[in-house]
Amino acid sequence: MTRGRFITLEGGEGAGKTTALAIVREELERRGRRVRTTREPGGTPAAEKIRALLLDPDTGALDPMTELLLMFAARRENVTDAILPALEGGDDVICDRFTEASHAYQGGGRGLGTAPVDALSELVHPGLEPDLVLVLDVPVDVGLARIRARGDAPDRFESDRSEFLERVRAAYLERAANHPDRFVVIDATRSPDEVADAVRAALRRALDRWS
Repeated sequence: MTRGRFITLEGGEGAGKTTALAIVREELERRGRRVRTTREPGGTPAAEKIRALLLDPDTGALDPMTELLLMFAARRENVTDAILPALEGGDDVICDRFTEASHAYQGGGRGLGTAPVDALSELVHPGLEPDLVLVLDVPVDVGLARIRARGDAPDRFESDRSEFLERVRAAYLERAANHPDRFVVIDATRSPDEVADAVRAALRRALDRWS
């Protein structure tokens, strides 16, 4: 059986990942591919409980390494219970954030660097990396304005200082520049239709390459 493809959506707060995920799913299903979706942190009952702890503003400040370890604990549950079984069964998997988020948020934003993220990646999901990473990029102030416009209460990460979120954005863009074979940066400040077209175009190029 042909293994499925692993596609992840990345980006800072208010970048529009949820909308982009729906577009990717629609395009894959239109081509007759079986699709599973998941998110991080989360994706399984146990991982969702860790997600609630990580995103709850009442959790307060965590040691950066504690935060990273919690992220990878949730990730391990998602990988073993959801992502790998689906891929091995021939389904494509679309994940709202994966390990690149740890490089951005804990490695860049919290200042831990790449080494602990790489070490935990090798322990938690050896040999597994996304086939395609779509980074929805918006300036921090634009993303936060979108969250306020939705009327959503900010989660623990959205409530962090803008300097932290600027470091997150910079880390995403640096990772994308260093891995152009797998990453595509989408300018998510454009109109919804333009962003949708860019997402579809990036996915179609990847599908053509894989075939």
